[in-house]
Amino acid sequence: QVQLVESGGGLVQDGGSLRLSCTRSGRTFSTYPMGWFRQAPGKERDFVAAISWTGSIKIYADSVKGRFTISRDNAKNMVYLQMNRLKPEDTGVYYCAVGRGLPLRTEPALYDYWGQGTQVTVSS
Repeated sequence: QVQLVESGGGLVQDGGSLRLSCTRSGRTFSTYPMGWFRQAPGKERDFVAAISWTGSIKIYADSVKGRFTISRDNAKNMVYLQMNRLKPEDTGVYYCAVGRGLPLRTEPALYDYWGQGTQVTVSS
């Protein structure tokens, strides 16, 4: 059974940092891309970042470029999202998900196996 578990969320002040982690268990996803998405209350789930299975290709939403960094450690079945210079508009539930191959995609419908999410709240 596939499981994704996100952690590392919390409450942080404007300009602060958080590091999210996503643990994969069950089926091995070392050859699949991984993505991070977020969903604010009352809004659709939005793409944040994605990384290829080797880690050599990364894409980001324009709103987080230069502030967020996605990385992965396939040996540990982990994916990370380092978030710096956080803003109130970054508030939401953050989800990791398994992609389907290259090219990296931004559409949530093209990702399978989602975690339960971790709440990130940035106060102004």
